[in-house]
Amino acid sequence: MPSVLSVNIGSRVRFEQAEVGHTGIGKRPVTTPVEVRAPGPRGVGGSGLVGDHISDLRHHGGDDQAVYAYAREDLDDWAVELGRDVPPGLFGENLTTAGLDVSGALVGERWRVGSALLQVTSPRVPCRTFAAVMERGGWVKAFTRRAVPGAYLRVLEPGVITAGDPVEVVHRPDHDVTIARAFRALLTEPELLPGLLAAGDDLPADARRRVERRLAAPASDPA
Repeated sequence: MPSVLSVNIGSRVRFEQAEVGHTGIGKRPVTTPVEVRAPGPRGVGGSGLVGDHISDLRHHGGDDQAVYAYAREDLDDWAVELGRDVPPGLFGENLTTAGLDVSGALVGERWRVGSALLQVTSPRVPCRTFAAVMERGGWVKAFTRRAVPGAYLRVLEPGVITAGDPVEVVHRPDHDVTIARAFRALLTEPELLPGLLAAGDDLPADARRRVERRLAAPASDPA
């Protein structure tokens, strides 16, 4: 069964490359149980994990980005490409999973993790802080090109998560909008944007607004 390989928590550290001058992206595994709850709306709420720091509340955190998950298998692929160790938490993920295709999860999919119920919402979009942490030229382009972004999740039922907990997929919606497909639509293949509406109410409001703006825009004149 898929499981949580590690639960990762970040502290505020000074980081001049970050827009706000500090960051919590560098997360470290903890062995103790971690309380998980809905943090509140974007701009007010930070991380869904108690004790985890998020610096830039304008762009990160909030109910739709309460928890960030990334697959250990995908970190291992990056380690080969980068020629370096990629420890859990380096990408800023709260949950490093094993045996789960995180980027292949459906928007709206529900996971029982420990005693918490989580719902897949959206892909992670790389930012300049992430690029600075990775210390690799062209990182944002490389991450975008691979289109294995990992998934943000909202907290439907609060609970406690501990490293080693199983991840049980308890609901899969009746559509084909995966996290990877949503990422490609939002960043590199805008022709896929209308198809995201198949996710219905599971689609986060900001993604829905982007799709609706595109559909409302006048068609370009033919060449």
